Amino acid sequence: MFTGLIEELGTIKRINAKGHTLALVIEAQKIMNDLKLGDSIAVNGVCLTVTNFAKTQFEADVMPETFKNTSLSSLKEGSKVNLERAMLANGRFGGHFVTGHIDGTGRIRKRTNMENAILVEIEIPETDAKFVLEKGSIAIDGTSLTIFKTGKDSITVSLIPHTAKEALLGYKSEGEIVNLEFDVMAKYFYSFMNHQQSEEKPKGLTADFLKENGFY
Repeated sequence: MFTGLIEELGTIKRINAKGHTLALVIEAQKIMNDLKLGDSIAVNGVCLTVTNFAKTQFEADVMPETFKNTSLSSLKEGSKVNLERAMLANGRFGGHFVTGHIDGTGRIRKRTNMENAILVEIEIPETDAKFVLEKGSIAIDGTSLTIFKTGKDSITVSLIPHTAKEALLGYKSEGEIVNLEFDVMAKYFYSFMNHQQSEEKPKGLTADFLKENGFY
């Protein structure tokens, strides 16, 4: 589990590609302090397992499913990546619950400067629009962000100067691909509601429905 608060930008030092699999060697500083073999690291929002490490770099494998469904397949040597270690149980929780399991990718449609903020409009699959709402949470390349505006097939987020400097999205251009992870609570609630309706329960939220499911 992650928070979506990026700890540092790492650098891809080497990529060993074979078919639809990758072995990544990533250079980092801050996250190496207490790194152990088998630790989970979110790389551009994708939960990967540390398979080897040295003083200033670690290695992780990318499997075919991840290769096909995330932006990691487009990485090159020298690419910058967002890095976050798995959250500690005794630490502050400043972002939102991020699993590191990517739902799909989106494309940056437009960047607009608004005083000290950068508004970034991102095209998302229409089928995923049901998981987003204004002021809701989303992880973009692993960065926890608040949705500023929603459209039929897009969302807009606002980057403060700190986020624009510390996270990869601040450096990406129009047309580039980003990893998307929608709010896990929204996905569970949608699945729960669909399951209830499939059992011929009354559609929508009713007093009986809430009572039956322990809400009051």
